[in-house]
Amino acid sequence: MTGDRAVLDVADRYWTTVLAAAPTSATLLGIHDHDDRLEDLSAAADRRLRDELAAMADDLAEATAGEGSSPISPAVAVTADLLAHQLRTGIEAIDLRLVEMASDQMLGPHASLLMAVPQMTYPEPADAQAALTRYAQVPRLLGQALDRFRDGLEAGRTPAAAVVGRSVNSLEQYLATDEDDDPFLQPGLPAGADGEPWDGADAWRQDALELVHDVIRPAFRAYLGVLREELVPVARDDDHAGWCHLDDGEAMYAALVRAHTTLDRSPEELHELGRERTEQVLPAEYRELGAEVFGTTDLQEIFTRLRTDPDLKHRDADDIIEVATSTVARATAAIDDWFGRLPESPCTVLPVPDFLAADAPYAYYYPPAVDGSRGGTYFINTADPTEASRTEAESIAFHEAIPGHHLQIAISQELDDLPEFQRHDGATSYIEGWGLYAERLADEMGLYSGPLDRLGMLTADSWRSARLVVDTGLHALGWTRQQAVDYFEAHTPVPIDQVLAEVDRYLAMPGQALSYKVGQLHIQALRDEARARLGEGFRIADFHDVVLGSGAVTLPVLTRLVEGWAEAGGGRNRAVAG
Repeated sequence: MTGDRAVLDVADRYWTTVLAAAPTSATLLGIHDHDDRLEDLSAAADRRLRDELAAMADDLAEATAGEGSSPISPAVAVTADLLAHQLRTGIEAIDLRLVEMASDQMLGPHASLLMAVPQMTYPEPADAQAALTRYAQVPRLLGQALDRFRDGLEAGRTPAAAVVGRSVNSLEQYLATDEDDDPFLQPGLPAGADGEPWDGADAWRQDALELVHDVIRPAFRAYLGVLREELVPVARDDDHAGWCHLDDGEAMYAALVRAHTTLDRSPEELHELGRERTEQVLPAEYRELGAEVFGTTDLQEIFTRLRTDPDLKHRDADDIIEVATSTVARATAAIDDWFGRLPESPCTVLPVPDFLAADAPYAYYYPPAVDGSRGGTYFINTADPTEASRTEAESIAFHEAIPGHHLQIAISQELDDLPEFQRHDGATSYIEGWGLYAERLADEMGLYSGPLDRLGMLTADSWRSARLVVDTGLHALGWTRQQAVDYFEAHTPVPIDQVLAEVDRYLAMPGQALSYKVGQLHIQALRDEARARLGEGFRIADFHDVVLGSGAVTLPVLTRLVEGWAEAGGGRNRAVAG
């Protein structure tokens, strides 16, 4: 088997394995081969999956060794590098038993299910019927999760009280909702003939409602009971909230730092980078805009105005949705001059479901389904509109939708010449780095409505810079939860009511928050270097096409791609080095 074919064969096997191991993710993508299944969270399933991933890693290493096979083409070398990263991080996650820590409000199976189920679409009657089989497996899934949490407790892996408390709250909120409005009743069902409703919809809904009443909600109640009775009493207090207080926390955190940044940078180095950006670089920008908008260069006065001025808050939930929708529309109309590749899939703006809103982030994005049944969706939290800052609304929309996540992810999904996994899977530092890069790019594109909204852009930037400080502070340097809150309050204008939820997000997802600023700075540095090399031959649309043309690659691979393009003279049709 030639080198290229051997690598692509492993890539195909990997994607087949990923979809089988994550059937709800497959359905969200619009792939319906596994609609009748939920994830298997058992330790035995993890061992089987690890064996498969390790075998693929060995086969990939053999395929790229160059012994007795044809050389690998540049494009397939990119695929091989990303595939090696995904295999390595997947194996490490199993070896470190990270599922034992997933009782939190972000990555816990309860939260994942409740967020994902309403977004699923079942375009054919057989798909919808398969979903009912899936629904019946909720007790098994939640029971397996509880078994893994208990294994963790036996090994001294207690959760942080803050995050398990948020899980309890969101579960209570869910179970207090009317069964007739249950998220399990809200997926997209098949369309009938000639645009009429599906004639099986009423029967399906009745079957689903019975499952909600008899199977699903009882399972969630039992799950909630265990969190309350077994996890909450032994949870780590706010003075010991980070992973550094666990016996194997240092190893777990180091693995996640590598996985999310794709770079070999220590927590201490990232901590100092964050302090430099938050405490030195950004204050100068605040003072310049603060003088223009508020007539002051006093940093704390600027922060206080941004946090507390009622004129800078949203009027109501409708205002939040209206600003988000109009911002996405304005960005969509402006992207032609800045990108060669453009996505075909649309992006819709929707509010975060009420029962999740109190413990959910301010905004998040769901990619399109590849079967065309659902476009990309930008979710915005409308739970407390009169406390939500209007100044940040535009920068968040640019990050989550266009030219941020929606543009990048939809383009990636539509790159038909790439292996399937490369179109839909990838490095966090690339994905979130692009989202943060897009916030500053929107400023270059002239998309912000005025200086107040540009102050919102700085707020978002200092938010992500402070994440480097706070995430590493909590999980590597032994910071308390209150220290993390105090740092945000002292060095950013992030609204006080959002700070606790943000800090608890980092406690729930260690290392993930590092990816934003690391990725953004890396992309911007590559752009600056390419512009310096190419001079007048540099075209921003061509640069963006190179960055977006290979899927969500690791940052070292992105460096090779951009440097190869620049060395070849740039241009839209230049070959890209692998």
